[in-house]
Amino acid sequence: MKLTAIAIDDEQVALSIIRSHAEQVPFLEIKGYFTDPFEALAYLKQEPVSLLFLDIRMPDISGLELMATLPGGPLVIFTTAYSEHAVQSFELDALDYLLKPFSFERFLKACNKAKALLELKQQNTQPDAPSYVILKSGYEQYKVQLEDILYMESAGNYISFVLKDKRILSRLSMQEALALLPPDKFTRVHRSFIVANNKIARADRNCLYIGQVPVSIGAAYAAAAERIFK
Repeated sequence: MKLTAIAIDDEQVALSIIRSHAEQVPFLEIKGYFTDPFEALAYLKQEPVSLLFLDIRMPDISGLELMATLPGGPLVIFTTAYSEHAVQSFELDALDYLLKPFSFERFLKACNKAKALLELKQQNTQPDAPSYVILKSGYEQYKVQLEDILYMESAGNYISFVLKDKRILSRLSMQEALALLPPDKFTRVHRSFIVANNKIARADRNCLYIGQVPVSIGAAYAAAAERIFK
């Protein structure tokens, strides 16, 4: 599987390092290097990619602000000299966080993580994709039918899969949980919630209701929530 990407950093030296590392990764193709984040955004509208290498501290718009404009878009690997933004970046579901100066080995580890996640997503969009997921919870594994899942809720480093009769807590990120699920049947509607489309009974401006349980709609995911009813 080939990964397509762009890199955004206001420093040419940083982009040169990414270029040097990327040339050593056979499954990675970086289609553009940008010092201007707005030029990069314009490019993404015309040429979608699967992965962004994104600096955080840039003039005019930060990498965190830029990522917030791309819900449901490419995977993001932050490349920054500042460790204090790590928690916020993972709250936005960044795939990884590379602290400058980072080695080729660390860069490759992040690329491998992106490749594995995208391959998993690809498997679950195939016509013969399984009708169940395997969830690991502690030392146990559960075979869960997709039809039994009501919604998922983020719980720190875990995801709580809420079923008709129980909850299963599995150590996954929101992105990893989404990758397990067919995108035509499940939708992320909030930073902390993924819902089963066919389990939604009604909706208002701020919430979806699964039975009598309200699930908040995040502002950045409002368009995705609206598409469920189309």
